[in-house]
Amino acid sequence: MGRLFGWVALLFGWLGAIAAHGQAAVPPRAAPVAAPQPNPSATTPADVTLLPGPSSLPVTGEFTLAFRLQGKALDKYSEFPELEGFKKNGKTRTTTTRSVQGRQFLDLTITQRYVPYGEGEYVIKPFQLTVNGVVVRSSGGVVRVGPAPPAPGAKLAPPSASTPVTPPATSPATPPGSAPAAGPTNPAAGLPATPPPNPSTLTPPANPTAPLQAVGDLDKLFGKPKQALYEELHDRAFLAVVADRQSVFVGEGVRVGLYFYLTPPDQAMLAFHDFNNQLPPLLRALHQSTAWQEPGPEPSITPDTVRSQGQLYLRFRLAENVYYPLTPQALTFPPLALTMVKFKFLKKPEPGQDNRLAGYKSYLSAGTAVQVRPLPPHPQGGVVPVGSFRLREAISQTAFRVGQSVTYTFGVEGRGNLSAVLAPVFNAYPGLEVYGPEVREQAAPGGGRKLFRYRLVARKPGLLPLDSLVRLIAFNPVTVRYDTLRPGLRPTVSGELALPAALPKPEDDPFYGPALAEADTRLQSLDVYRDVRRYASWLLIGLAGVAGFGWWRAGRSS
Repeated sequence: MGRLFGWVALLFGWLGAIAAHGQAAVPPRAAPVAAPQPNPSATTPADVTLLPGPSSLPVTGEFTLAFRLQGKALDKYSEFPELEGFKKNGKTRTTTTRSVQGRQFLDLTITQRYVPYGEGEYVIKPFQLTVNGVVVRSSGGVVRVGPAPPAPGAKLAPPSASTPVTPPATSPATPPGSAPAAGPTNPAAGLPATPPPNPSTLTPPANPTAPLQAVGDLDKLFGKPKQALYEELHDRAFLAVVADRQSVFVGEGVRVGLYFYLTPPDQAMLAFHDFNNQLPPLLRALHQSTAWQEPGPEPSITPDTVRSQGQLYLRFRLAENVYYPLTPQALTFPPLALTMVKFKFLKKPEPGQDNRLAGYKSYLSAGTAVQVRPLPPHPQGGVVPVGSFRLREAISQTAFRVGQSVTYTFGVEGRGNLSAVLAPVFNAYPGLEVYGPEVREQAAPGGGRKLFRYRLVARKPGLLPLDSLVRLIAFNPVTVRYDTLRPGLRPTVSGELALPAALPKPEDDPFYGPALAEADTRLQSLDVYRDVRRYASWLLIGLAGVAGFGWWRAGRSS
């Protein structure tokens, strides 16, 4: 029986040694670490992360700003900022499902794409986004936009044995929805300070003693080349300051306008940019301190159709004024600039997409000057209006009686500065009373009509010589001479001579007659009112004293 137990113990010892040898040959597996179980009763708050974009990209690439929302559905979020030097080019929405401990979580990524207008360094100003009430902030940064990669088919020089192949320093942009690469980041959200290094693209040879051979993907090494996506078309638009004449007299009007011309095909590639803020400086530049300025029509968004040198143009009126020089000093208009939005067009248009890329172009007008000539001397001197005027006159009736009132209208009509046309003065004429005038003005572009309405009362019969009583002298710049406008009407006054009625005597008046008879003719002293004022002052002082004494007695008795 003891021998049997000995054989059994020997058998178990031999099996134990074999098992120990097998366990030494197989590496031990580490026991799995239990993940912390989330508290089912606790609510996991939403996690909002601002994803970085590339710090450098080619001019044909895209810059991205994105945020990732974890643990909660998206309710609302604020708009992505407008970046200087970039244009928004659509958004991308990416949803990722994660499974943790048998539970599924959704990660939502919203990416805003931007395309650059051109090469250079652009400063991203600080901004903030609000996602489901959570505010994430960025302090800004700098993005470098480089030239476009070489076009496909461009021949690359093969690397020589003595020249090492160096990968480019920039890395491709992070695709929307992917996690940012590890490494230091710029304080600006979405702008890494230094791009992560590219992974090695060289495969070590199996035989270390064999010559080295570079095996890799040129797209990964140099970046996948892209063609220039947009092209800029030539336009025939221009900005011009136009004067309707190059030389005028002092007081003669000249119309000066600021116009923007473009051909009908240019409408598809040009648009006005911030016109309300660009217009006031242009108007100030057109102002002339030595001229009377009458504003013309308002700027029009509806163009006029004009033809110049056989070419059809659309003309936008930006400003238009009429200037009347006050001195012989020339009117000088400086060169002006207007910035327009000009679009580049996609070489291969895609349906349903915005095939235009907005840019800016400034148009500069040439300066112009209008020479001013002095007026020839006038024998009578004085200031006279300048213009091509015609006489307009009218009268209520050409025949009237003595003492009857008639209305006479004397006016001018034509091209010129109506503000300089003053009311003519009637010469003194015995037996004629003149009242007025009433002024009526009807303005028109560059001129108009101005009428002066008088009321005439004749006191003696006969022919009324209006042509010798009133006139208007004006300088005509067309004929270069002074014109005298005289009335052509000669009304007739009938009736008897109206002698001036004698004034009634005050003694014959029923009211003033008895009053004058009973009036005291003795002279009154000029100091009578001064004495009354002195007596009244003494009386007031006495009354104040009595009131004070009464108040004092009442206080003692109480």
